[in-house]
Amino acid sequence: MCAVKMREDEVDIDAPLVRRMIARQFPAWAALPVRRLASSGTENAMFRLGTDLVVRLPRYPGAVADVAHEQHWLPRLAPHLPVAAPEPVGVGEPDEGFAWPWSVYRWLDGRNPVAGAVEAPERLAEELGAFVAALRRTDPQDGPAASRGAPLATRDTLTRAALEQLAGRIDTDAVTALWERALRVPEHDAAPAWLHGDLAPGNVLVSGGRLSAVIDFGCAGVGDPAVDLIVAWNLLPPTARAAFRKTVGADDAEWARGRGWALSISLIQLPYYWHTNPALAENSRHVIAEILAEAG
Repeated sequence: MCAVKMREDEVDIDAPLVRRMIARQFPAWAALPVRRLASSGTENAMFRLGTDLVVRLPRYPGAVADVAHEQHWLPRLAPHLPVAAPEPVGVGEPDEGFAWPWSVYRWLDGRNPVAGAVEAPERLAEELGAFVAALRRTDPQDGPAASRGAPLATRDTLTRAALEQLAGRIDTDAVTALWERALRVPEHDAAPAWLHGDLAPGNVLVSGGRLSAVIDFGCAGVGDPAVDLIVAWNLLPPTARAAFRKTVGADDAEWARGRGWALSISLIQLPYYWHTNPALAENSRHVIAEILAEAG
């Protein structure tokens, strides 16, 4: 469980605080037990509320805007998706001991799959591909611009800074060459499309060997949807990537941009979360190793 603070501006959040706020703002749920959930997430703290609900609270100022974002867009996106997405059932107000809005969602059963131990990987690849394809078909009109829907070049400064921090820890020469290759790929020249933006193992739920839900739509918006291809490297094994790519319908340029996104995200995450979020750091190392192996 990542209850360790990962940023200097994180606030203290615990079960007694959540219990008090529930009692004051949602008295019908006051008798329900509250317990913190294990999570590798970096933006929000999660608490199980009874058996049917989950409370989600921003951990630091930069995550606060996601509350209103998800409350507004999830009900509009969910009907178009082939698997479940979080269903907002309440929005909490700032309260004594907590200065920001927060959300209550319907509980979604399932577990996070683990890279390297995926059950029925080709089937999961096709189901993830169907999710991405359905999201892309959703009408983008009036959708918010996604920060991760921008050109890869907007990541160059942060990616190179991370590479400097990783000197001596990874093969920075080889990885820099791969990053520079990604920067030369043609940019997205089609209409903007909806994207999830953070399709990582921690935001994927499986049940009975099938994809059951995708969670955390804080990065969702419209732009170049290539970023949603990151799941090919952060979760799926090499043998399942072709099935995922075929289902999504990604051409060579988009596939290369998606690989560039996977590399950049992992490079930036790795030094930042090296000590504070072991699960995320390990997945970042996994992605870098997978992309290096794929390059030969």
